[in-house]
Amino acid sequence: MSVLMNFAMFPTDKGASVSPYVARVVEGVRSLNHASQLTAMGTIVETSSLEEALQVVEKAYQLLEPDCDRVYVTVSLDIRKGGSGRISLKVKSVEDKLA
Repeated sequence: MSVLMNFAMFPTDKGASVSPYVARVVEGVRSLNHASQLTAMGTIVETSSLEEALQVVEKAYQLLEPDCDRVYVTVSLDIRKGGSGRISLKVKSVEDKLA
């Protein structure tokens, strides 16, 4: 199974620039050793189960919870039976068609 998750998480009570908090979340995601890709609007993570994907979200929240009173989160999931590596294969498939 391959679970692609695109999520964004940031505090809403820390002013206009929240990049230090986003960096904290991304560092936590990377420490879990799942394939991931930072984008301008969120982070894409590939896991082998829904449970692992939700654990990523939980870990990210735990990193912000101690000093953030309000946290905004969006999550979208693409769950597919079969192999892994879709985090790059989906982009490659479209790029090949553009060539």
